[in-house]
Amino acid sequence: MSRATAALVAVLLPSCLSLVAADPIDLDTLRQLRAEAAHRQRRIIFNNDGDDVIYTKKEPTAEALLALRTTPLLGSQVDSIFYSNSLCFGHALHRSEVMEPFTNTADMFADNGLPQLLERGLDPIAVMAQFGREHGIEVFWDMRMNDTHDAMIGGYGPPLRPTLKLRHPEYLVGAADKQPPHGTWSSVDYAVPEVRELCYRFFEEVCQKFDVDGVEMDFFRHACFLRSVAWGGRAGEEELAMMTDLMRRIRAMTEVEGMRRGRPILIAIRVPDSVEYCRGIGLDVEAWLREGLVDILSGTCYFRLNPWSTLIELGHRYGVPVYPSLSDSRVQGQARFQRNSLESIRARALQAWDAGADGIYVFNYFNPRGPIWHELGDPAELRTRDKLYFVTNRDGNPQTYLAGGAEYQTVPILTPNRPWAVPADEPVETVLAMGEDPAAAAARNLDMTVTCHVRLLGGDDLTVSFNGKALEPPTRVDDWLDFAVPPDYLQRGANRIALQARAVAADPAAEVWAETYEAGELPAAPWQKMGFGPGTVAEIQDGKLLIADRSTEGGSYAFFQYPCFIQPADETVLQVRLKQLAGWSSVMFENGTSGEEVQFYPDRVVARHSGLSHAMDTTDGFHTYRVAMQGESFRVYADGALILDGEGKFTRPAWNGRSGVMFGASNSPGVGEGLWEWVGVRNRAVTMTDLAVSVKYAAR
Repeated sequence: MSRATAALVAVLLPSCLSLVAADPIDLDTLRQLRAEAAHRQRRIIFNNDGDDVIYTKKEPTAEALLALRTTPLLGSQVDSIFYSNSLCFGHALHRSEVMEPFTNTADMFADNGLPQLLERGLDPIAVMAQFGREHGIEVFWDMRMNDTHDAMIGGYGPPLRPTLKLRHPEYLVGAADKQPPHGTWSSVDYAVPEVRELCYRFFEEVCQKFDVDGVEMDFFRHACFLRSVAWGGRAGEEELAMMTDLMRRIRAMTEVEGMRRGRPILIAIRVPDSVEYCRGIGLDVEAWLREGLVDILSGTCYFRLNPWSTLIELGHRYGVPVYPSLSDSRVQGQARFQRNSLESIRARALQAWDAGADGIYVFNYFNPRGPIWHELGDPAELRTRDKLYFVTNRDGNPQTYLAGGAEYQTVPILTPNRPWAVPADEPVETVLAMGEDPAAAAARNLDMTVTCHVRLLGGDDLTVSFNGKALEPPTRVDDWLDFAVPPDYLQRGANRIALQARAVAADPAAEVWAETYEAGELPAAPWQKMGFGPGTVAEIQDGKLLIADRSTEGGSYAFFQYPCFIQPADETVLQVRLKQLAGWSSVMFENGTSGEEVQFYPDRVVARHSGLSHAMDTTDGFHTYRVAMQGESFRVYADGALILDGEGKFTRPAWNGRSGVMFGASNSPGVGEGLWEWVGVRNRAVTMTDLAVSVKYAAR
């Protein structure tokens, strides 16, 4: 414990003692009990985001609320429930004097049961805490430190915005009409003293009113805390000190309240898994651990930056247990194999256990009857269950919250939106951590079947080796190549997979299309449907493909993606036959480094990011548009004539390192529609869009 925190406890202690009811304890005893509680068994931590109160129709009783997500957990491996009971920094899903209870029952919140529960004297946190006491399950109050669903679309947005933010726009990092490049405009700015004071009061009230075992500060939902960082900077020493001081105040308060009630209140945090990244956004996590301000550490959400061992070694260095956070996968373009499958979740959990985790933290999985709650907490049992390993399970962009944040990412990223080239001159390699133990399987009379699945575009002549041993030629299943892996090739821990394409002599001047689409049916694999929310259409009309976005709502778009790896040094061509009808349609192209969007308006063609424009009638019939890109240049042709010369202008960074081409009506918040007759992609690279290893067990 730092001197600063001890001083705060000394200041707060006199006022606390006047509130003591029974069996108070002294500070030394509290800290001893806290250390013991911090290291209790937590096989699985279940994060309940509190939506059980809001979205499901139910009777206004404790039993009905618990039946949704809590009572069915009895008998499972869940030892802790972290109950997320606040919204958007200011709204509470409990009775509060310092927060605003969220009582909205309009539209998508018609089933919000909080008003009726409170009328009956039932508070969701108290209900959860009582359940935990009765059944030996630890219950924490979880606060998302900057939940920004109030800036989103699709029914969220304004209805979720607390009065606090409406009255004090100066507390926010931006505005709806002045959105920062990093983070979300509705994030509160913790550099504002009033914001930090409110945050402290939120935690103080919960600790004084509710019999929780601890509080969690979720710094990854969402990870924007400072105006300076949101607008492209990095947190300075003064800003880091402000956040650390807030942590000290909350720690001191939990000690005071813990002494008063005779039982400790633990502090858990969920953060990005890089000390440097955390410092960049304003969180001096290592200083917090060093000072003893944190009892439980969990990490990752939208993205993972490092192997699990990095976070685990950090926590254990300071005697703090670590719980890797397994969030639902949001990787787009998945086909045959799913990252949210039971087999994939098992693999992710075993990887974390093998890295030294103290338990598993599960986020955004809400079926309390799902088998994961009875499996993930037992690594020995997981070892002989069917599993599915991916190179990458979540591919969110670290630069969403920090300029240059991708520099801290050391784990490989391979997803359908982030493909890899498979070269012919030398193998491309990746390392996959696996927890299989062939000897343990044999001891239980189980046979293992291991298969390496590679999803490939632009070729199918591929060689693969597993830990230096060549695999036999594959079988093809749709656009996947399945390579059988002898079980004795596997290693518990790191497994090296190397892939190499066969060199093919080709005339670089020949017009050989790697992929084409001809209207008549809707685009199918390998084309991926992206977006297509309300107000968007894709249908065959008179033998042509109509793609329309008729919604002006922000975030509406409709396009098809071919997620090929584009080598910047090679010339790559995207060619389309299009008749524009109204508004604008688009083609987009990215090579992992740079990206551009060409927009087709009724009276002109525009390169959106380069500022180039050419006047022409795009509605008088079908025109052939050709985009040729290479290096830092691109050129656009219409019916064979050069109309946009982007020499040296192909420099805008690709979103999240993405590679591939897209076509459609990606024009939020405008509208547009066009008829597409033909699309072709000329690309020399053999592209791997995904890799998975499946392990199946069967009794002998």
